[in-house]
Amino acid sequence: MPIYEFRCIKCGHIFEKIFTSSEEQVDLVCPECSATSVDRVVSVTNYAMGTGPQGKQPKLNTKTCGPGNTCSTLELPGHSR
Repeated sequence: MPIYEFRCIKCGHIFEKIFTSSEEQVDLVCPECSATSVDRVVSVTNYAMGTGPQGKQPKLNTKTCGPGNTCSTLELPGHSR
């Protein structure tokens, strides 16, 4: 099932929507302000494989920025062997 991210044109809120198929037709509504005008955005992720400097395991990082120049970063431990 594909997951897509959308940004509300009215308030700038970014939200995700899970679709049961890529051909599914739905009416998208912003969960913050109930506006129906949204744009699809490209999801931002960064992943490095392998062992890093000094034998440290890689981490999965994702950064999301919203209105008002507020950003959040999620950092998860990478794959262990």
